[in-house]
Amino acid sequence: MTASNAVPEPPAPSVPPAPSAGLAPSASSVPEVPATHREIRLAARLRGTLGPEHFTLAEAPVPTAGPGRLLVRNRIMAVTAAMSTMMTDAELPMPSFVPGQALWGSALGEVVRASGGGFAPGDLVVHPYGWREFAAVEEGRARRVEPGELPDPAAHLSQGAAAWTALTRAAQVGSGDTVFVTGAAGGVGSMAGLLAKRLGAVRVIGSTGSAHKVPYLRQTLGYDDVVLRGAGPVEEQLRRAAPEGIDVLLDLVGGEQLRAALAVARTGARFALVGALSGQLGGGVGMAAPVEVDSVLLVTRRVTMRGFSMVDHPGAVQEWTAEFGRGLRDGSLVFAHTRVRGLDQAPRALRELTRGCHTGAVLVEV
Repeated sequence: MTASNAVPEPPAPSVPPAPSAGLAPSASSVPEVPATHREIRLAARLRGTLGPEHFTLAEAPVPTAGPGRLLVRNRIMAVTAAMSTMMTDAELPMPSFVPGQALWGSALGEVVRASGGGFAPGDLVVHPYGWREFAAVEEGRARRVEPGELPDPAAHLSQGAAAWTALTRAAQVGSGDTVFVTGAAGGVGSMAGLLAKRLGAVRVIGSTGSAHKVPYLRQTLGYDDVVLRGAGPVEEQLRRAAPEGIDVLLDLVGGEQLRAALAVARTGARFALVGALSGQLGGGVGMAAPVEVDSVLLVTRRVTMRGFSMVDHPGAVQEWTAEFGRGLRDGSLVFAHTRVRGLDQAPRALRELTRGCHTGAVLVEV
């Protein structure tokens, strides 16, 4: 049997300063393997506000890694808004978390046992089994992190690949474009401003619901102007920021902001729909985010609206990693992120993320 205890409620979080890079995981030595490890499990389906009662910190035997599998000691993991939706019983394009079982998500770890397949102890790999200290990973689901690919190996957990691929494939940002990015302070949005400029955009506008994040968006993340949710009608703010209209929308929010973008769209505008945070993080977590769409505008302005998922672009990660490495080294790109230390703090990190406390990607050092 495994012993478990509920994760306690931490003190109310303070708003963090602008994220900064920290020490990266090291592959200099292979850690010893204990008999047991800790993992975070879903205690109950999410219906309402996310709280500590939805998580359980459990002790379990370290998994075994048989043929075709690696045993990986996790070093750092990513927490994303989609995880709160995966805790509900909503119909999703990906599997939902299961009560009583460990959560999962992108993690960077160190191989401690391997059965061949081109991997060896000491290798750093990215894989989808976070929320636990050790993971048994199918070789086909592990991606080796080559030394020096990125200045900080933790940057492999950025959501920049989604931003880059949506802007290049779905929205096809080009020279002279005016781009509107909703949810600009999140994991994807924090990468999108500088990337849009890198692709030739002349003006990039972001949106956020937190006034304290506006200076960081403007001064560091490449945004020329910011629409502040709650500071007046979104459409009016967007018209002031883009008086001649927008050519591209990278939408992570939906709701009122998607409707406003359509009202301000120029002829031939391209919309890439990547997320729906207004449904995920609003009053009805996991619920849909319905939007009234004026089909006449879509037709007369010939607006292209396209749903986007990285599932359709498996080869883009390698392309993005090379681009990201160049940008980090020459200073033209930044990896905006917040780090939280300790596996037991992962539930707190997710709750803070859903309340808009952090800027950029949210990483937990396991």
